[in-house]
Amino acid sequence: MERELVERAQVPFEAIPAAGVHGVGLRSLSGNLLQLARGYRSARQILRRFQPDVLLFTGGYVAVPVALAGYRVPSVLYVPDIEPGLALKVLARLADRIAVTAEDGRAFLPSRTNVTVTGYPVRPDLAVWEKRAALQVFGLSDELPVLLVFGGSSGARSINRALLAVLPELLSEMQIIHVSGKLDWAEVEAARQRISGLSGVDAGLMQRYRAFPYLHTEMGAALAASDLALSRAGASTLGEFPQAGLPAVLVPYPYAWRYQKVNADYLAQHGAAIVVLDQDLPQRLAPVVRDLIHDTDRLEQMGRSMHFLARPDAARAIAGLLQRFSLGRDQERKIS
Repeated sequence: MERELVERAQVPFEAIPAAGVHGVGLRSLSGNLLQLARGYRSARQILRRFQPDVLLFTGGYVAVPVALAGYRVPSVLYVPDIEPGLALKVLARLADRIAVTAEDGRAFLPSRTNVTVTGYPVRPDLAVWEKRAALQVFGLSDELPVLLVFGGSSGARSINRALLAVLPELLSEMQIIHVSGKLDWAEVEAARQRISGLSGVDAGLMQRYRAFPYLHTEMGAALAASDLALSRAGASTLGEFPQAGLPAVLVPYPYAWRYQKVNADYLAQHGAAIVVLDQDLPQRLAPVVRDLIHDTDRLEQMGRSMHFLARPDAARAIAGLLQRFSLGRDQERKIS
């Protein structure tokens, strides 16, 4: 997915071999270490050819071989989640400057002396939508509330299935924009056809349902058109939902250490979200969403709390750190 997004922005893209080692079984560990060694050699070649003035890391095991290969080059590490993953904790010891999304992120880092709170950078086109125009993009009415269901670029199977199980019930009271992710799109399409054919399901009811495998340019419209979001709690929720002032019901992914749970708890502690555990979703989805989306006073308060967490200048702040280090670099620290 990264290649597609980067090349769409007309930025050169190069991939390197890499693999994770945290939580990997012994059978896979040796092969993954070999991949990292190959990644280190590949990164050395790329850096020697490109001769960067500064490096920017945002995490993931792919960053480790690049950081080791470019240890002489000034570097800025950006931590998107509140709690950094293992790779980011390793990189934090090598970085010249660390940028974090929120003040709470400082507590999870080994050193607090070189940390700057920047916020989460959000695409500018997400902020240009007015609600009425956004509703028109999806052909929705302003007479009923709108629920945005979003599992990320790959989707969230448990959220998709829990939603489809109660879809007619929810559509009797609201409109729904459902971004299923590409992996589950065939299943969502089949379920929509099946539900549409059920006796007792009004065809007009299904007109309130808009489903997509993925949204890119229209994602800002989806955020602006919605009154409530139901989603995972990946790092983007720390930037996109605050910018839109969109209250949320967050369902942390249960199989990725605790990063999403920490993100969700951060937003909930600030009164901007409600947390529902993945295993409780089939029973709790409908009552939680129905109660909340009709409680306009609470929604407005949650929206204000969410918007209070926004840092619209986050991208500029990170760019400023990069510029500072690139202008002040030592010529002898370049790759040789």
